[in-house]
Amino acid sequence: MRTLIIIPTYNEAENLGPITEAVLSATPPEVEVLVVDDGSPDGTGQLADRIAERTPRVHVLHRPKKMGLGTAYVSGFRWGIEQGFDALVEMDADFSHHPRYLPQMLELLTSHDGVIGSRYVPGGGTLNWGLGRRLLSRGGSIYSRVILGAPIRDFTGGFNGWRTSLLKAVDFQSLKSDGYSFQIELKYRAFLHRFNLVEFPIIFEDRKIGKSKMNRRIVFEALLRVWSFRKTTARIDQKRVLT
Repeated sequence: MRTLIIIPTYNEAENLGPITEAVLSATPPEVEVLVVDDGSPDGTGQLADRIAERTPRVHVLHRPKKMGLGTAYVSGFRWGIEQGFDALVEMDADFSHHPRYLPQMLELLTSHDGVIGSRYVPGGGTLNWGLGRRLLSRGGSIYSRVILGAPIRDFTGGFNGWRTSLLKAVDFQSLKSDGYSFQIELKYRAFLHRFNLVEFPIIFEDRKIGKSKMNRRIVFEALLRVWSFRKTTARIDQKRVLT
């Protein structure tokens, strides 16, 4: 399948060159990269342009300012679908989602509608995280799974692959969430539409360069929004009855 790896960036100049090189080295020629840069003041966007000029498999989508991870992915999904890609992958720029897992994800996408790189299935895990962050992350996924009644182990993780048919069916352009809540909402919609999803184990290693954009406030806001996602169930069930 023609697959697009979407990498949102904000102040990732030190990571961008190595991550794009690693992604391209780990994947076949039909896989391309889209960097979605939110006007990084450190010059990430300009660096992405230079990489794209010499590398036909790399593309750049510029946004004028920091507008949030969720809308960055929505913009990337829209661009990828317009360009005719069959599958789209979400991936961080800081090597916390390591390119070595991409071949397995791409293979799984040939037989599944959605693939989740999971820290919380057997074989998965995290490295260089403190106890508080581990509890917050794992607790957030357990909390979401219980409230939403979906058997997804890693609801909050951001290393995921989707067939474009799934994204169109769940109306990805209506997703309004950001950060953790974006990942929860998208996975929950895919579950409600009864798409064929699979989780495979990854080791998530904390970034070595740069500063994380995630904080506890964002996480707690996301967990509060989980209750609003439950309303989606009634709308989708009603649609099934009508059709």
